[in-house]
Amino acid sequence: MAIEILEESIGKTVLIRLRGGKSIRGQLKGFDQHLNLVLDKAEDLTDSENIKELGLIIVRGDNVVMISPPPR
Repeated sequence: MAIEILEESIGKTVLIRLRGGKSIRGQLKGFDQHLNLVLDKAEDLTDSENIKELGLIIVRGDNVVMISPPPR
């Protein structure tokens, strides 16, 4: 079920919450069985007054607490 939602979200913007409270938004480019995520045009939203552009990044799956897909 979760894998299907991720597959449908490829190419779309997702919101990721990480351990430690970080929030990252970016365009999902791909993922693997460990839920390692490739995000393009990623932004660190943790400090809403100081959004940091991250560009193309890989997020390790063991740091991911939540993945919020785009609305259907």
